[in-house]
Amino acid sequence: MLSEGFQGSWLLLALDWLIRLVALCWIPVRTSPGAARSWLLLVGFVPLLGLPLYLLLGHPWLSARRVRRQAQVSRRIRRQQALQHALRWRPEEGTAAAEIASLVERQGDFMPTHGNAVQLLDDYDGALRRLLDDIDGASQRVHLLYYLMFDDAVGEAVVAALERASARGVRCRLLLDAVGAKRGLRRYRRRLQAAGVEVQAMLPGGLRWRRSGRMDLRNHRKMAMIDGRIGHVGSQNLADARFIAGFPNRELVARVHGPVVAHLEAVFASDWYVETGQALEVLDTPPAVADVATQLLPSGPAYPFANARDAVNALIHLARRELVLVTPYFVPDEATLAALRIAALSGVDVQLILSASNNQRLTWWAQQAYYDELLRCGVRIALYRPHFLHAKHLRVDGQIAVVGSINLDIRSFALNAEIGLLVYDTGLLQRLRTIEADYLAHADPLTLQQWRQRPAWWRSREGIARLADALM
Repeated sequence: MLSEGFQGSWLLLALDWLIRLVALCWIPVRTSPGAARSWLLLVGFVPLLGLPLYLLLGHPWLSARRVRRQAQVSRRIRRQQALQHALRWRPEEGTAAAEIASLVERQGDFMPTHGNAVQLLDDYDGALRRLLDDIDGASQRVHLLYYLMFDDAVGEAVVAALERASARGVRCRLLLDAVGAKRGLRRYRRRLQAAGVEVQAMLPGGLRWRRSGRMDLRNHRKMAMIDGRIGHVGSQNLADARFIAGFPNRELVARVHGPVVAHLEAVFASDWYVETGQALEVLDTPPAVADVATQLLPSGPAYPFANARDAVNALIHLARRELVLVTPYFVPDEATLAALRIAALSGVDVQLILSASNNQRLTWWAQQAYYDELLRCGVRIALYRPHFLHAKHLRVDGQIAVVGSINLDIRSFALNAEIGLLVYDTGLLQRLRTIEADYLAHADPLTLQQWRQRPAWWRSREGIARLADALM
């Protein structure tokens, strides 16, 4: 009996070390160095738990079919744009705009276009009213693509607007993330389908995830297109501002007209095709309506490169005088952290605006682990008080801005499908500066001396949470 128990202990120990050795040989080959360190640490401490978790969550893989379909639509988008020379906006050679526009087009497919109008909507209820009014004014089709839709008053209002549009003969399609919009899909899917609205869930969760890819990959985009003439893109979901108790959201949405709407439609059609295999009809490109130059930045694991991460890092390096970053979730990878440090130490005025409250506790602790280093190198940090600041934007030198769904965290860079709208217009950036000034007027600046007075146990908590950045 003793011998059997002794043998069992040795077998368990051998299995324990075998898992560690397999993980050491396998994980670094399939994962970035930073993420590999986090996973190897977990496997080293808890092998029997760590390896199964890595197999589920460690590698941002998508099914071959989804990757192939994304490549197909990317080629189609590039062919169409090659025939639209008159729409291309050509920045002055040697400028920051020329550098970033070239990078974004090569990685995300879309060229910069001129002739657009962009309106920034900073009021939550006002942005929702504009969306509902636009749906009510639709005469041809309505396309909505959102990460989250709740079964609340806002969800009800959007559903009612879609029902009215469908009753007028408008072709309505609704793309929703299967996990983020689970409540809305459960409540409204059959009702909308009965009204003639086409409803499609993206990246199914549960046991069906194996047909899609890694189970926690999400489509985090927030977009609306009406009649191919009007577009909405930003950070706001289809839910009440207080859909998470205690964290009323403040958002930022860009309402656009002009050729860029056709590019938003192309992103919607891409996601629809990747999910269903159905190619949608293409409307004519809207004519020029104003003089704002814009460019779309789609990103996600279906693309060959981390488009959002590369564009954000390039913009940080291109800043010469001023850099403002607004995000609810700040867990940067090493490249982004280094870019911010270099910018600040080079004399760029770097302002990071974060929310004083956060609905993701582990993420909040992890982002606090970066404050000391950033403050030491001269980055200014402000913590916005009145709401949960869920808006996401970046502004460089009063020349370039990005507005959309992209957070400054590893999840947004590597795991989520995201959308960003680059704007090359000094007038619109001045409006963005005004919005930032309002954030700062209701925010507490964080100083290095103040931050170092926090309890010692906070530092341990932050360090442990930072080690788990690859797991978030």
